Amino acid sequence: MKKSLYLLCILTLSVQLSYADDLMDGLSAYERSDYGSAVSSFQSSCESGNAEACYNLANMYDTGLGVYKDDQKAVTLFTKSCDGGFSDACYNLGMMYDKGEGVKQDSIKAFVLYTKTCDTGHTRGCYNLGLLFYKGQGVQKDFIKAAELFQKTCDEGYEKSCYNLGVMYRDGQGVMQSKQTALELFKKACEQNLSIACKNYGKLRSEMQ
Repeated sequence: MKKSLYLLCILTLSVQLSYADDLMDGLSAYERSDYGSAVSSFQSSCESGNAEACYNLANMYDTGLGVYKDDQKAVTLFTKSCDGGFSDACYNLGMMYDKGEGVKQDSIKAFVLYTKTCDTGHTRGCYNLGLLFYKGQGVQKDFIKAAELFQKTCDEGYEKSCYNLGVMYRDGQGVMQSKQTALELFKKACEQNLSIACKNYGKLRSEMQ
């Protein structure tokens, strides 16, 4: 899910026309699968200071579309875009530090970046932050905080959060144990086609009968 171009382009009057045009040209080229032209346009716009263009260019280096795949280059561009205030770039950069792609694995750095994205209301940033609290990676393990973040993002419709929160209710981790609540959460995630949630829903339902 992190490898997606930010195709919604909302430009303010303060944006310089030159790099705004380059960004739109890049998005148009990408949608035509003309990746070479997209890279060229995003590069020009990024060099002019457009954080969204830097993000899109980073994704192309990350996936190897129109350029040779280069995770280190992607990290550099995601960093530039994140520093420019583009929250999706901060999230992707957090993923790369989390997994050690193009950069030395660093859970603390990932924690900082996920926190930054979560503070802007980024659902998956909050979800991944919850995972770090749950696992105790980059931060002290805190089931209560993890449950709060999973609840927040489950309420926003993120199925993995609903499933993980269901596990915590089933096992009594950070919340009062409730198999009925766990069953409801597994069902909610299953209805969004999360197979592991469907499996655990069926298993728990059988145990409760």
